[in-house]
Amino acid sequence: MARQQRQPPGPAPLPAVQRLAVRYAKRGRMRFASHRDIARAVERGVRRAGLPVAHSAGFSPHPKISYSGGAPTGAASEAEYLEISLTEGLDPGAVRDRLDAALPDGIDVIEVVDLAVAPAPQLEASEWKVVLPGVALAEATSAAEVFLAAAEAVVERLTSNGVRRLDTRAAVVSLALERATGVGDQECVILRMVVRHLTPAVRPEDILVALRRMSGLEPLSPPIVTRLAQRPLAQSSPAQGPLGTAIGPDPVRTTATAAVPRPDGRGTERGQVLATCPDAETAGLASTAPESAYGQLPRGAARPDEAGCARERDGRDRPHARDRAREQRAS
Repeated sequence: MARQQRQPPGPAPLPAVQRLAVRYAKRGRMRFASHRDIARAVERGVRRAGLPVAHSAGFSPHPKISYSGGAPTGAASEAEYLEISLTEGLDPGAVRDRLDAALPDGIDVIEVVDLAVAPAPQLEASEWKVVLPGVALAEATSAAEVFLAAAEAVVERLTSNGVRRLDTRAAVVSLALERATGVGDQECVILRMVVRHLTPAVRPEDILVALRRMSGLEPLSPPIVTRLAQRPLAQSSPAQGPLGTAIGPDPVRTTATAAVPRPDGRGTERGQVLATCPDAETAGLASTAPESAYGQLPRGAARPDEAGCARERDGRDRPHARDRAREQRAS
């Protein structure tokens, strides 16, 4: 006899009648907030704004809010996306005003569109702006040329699933440089690049690790990273993307390379490889072993053990009680 599924008491949740796509910015000190912190702030903002958000069914209902790939912690963004389902049809402009007023400073709602009227945005690539303090334009140009001429540029990143090798060259669609002036007339370089969305995602700090690895390019202070836009990869020139997002390098004062093909004739469709990398702690710049992206962390954290995990231990690596009893009986 089939087991009857229990249903929570009370009325069933109201169905969703409207789906909205929201583009918001992460500015100021909010760039140091994690993706989970942003999600919690958005849920609180939705409640404060009084939006009739739809909820999932079951004993633990959750608001139907989904997020596209968020910018990494420490990076600002002008093009973050989420999708929200409502149980009542509302004017997108009114939702934008109410939600923007309810969110904390630094999370700014830019645009809201009804997905029944406009298609869902296809987010296949991101345009990044990276300010490199204390880097000369000639030095950065040389490093960019070496990077774009390489068949691959492999770095390693420690994740909860182990050490992953990332081919950063496979993700970079275009790259451009321009000279800027920093604090106290300090020379700076602005690096603009369009990066394909891969799995796992290649982050701007991974590309900076590859540039430092290949050419010794390293800013005097931590770089300032901002995501300017997201768009479909098929758009080849600066154009108006979904939800009014512009994409493409600024042609003014741009000095180096865009959409350079890989020298091995392969496109940038190559994915990433899951593997355990050799230890690169004692390797010099001339070594071919990939270098960890933890070298770019501004907080000065030590490189974690490759056999462990970047997060704190939660006890799941301890042997189960039954395994311990079996070992004791065997001994």
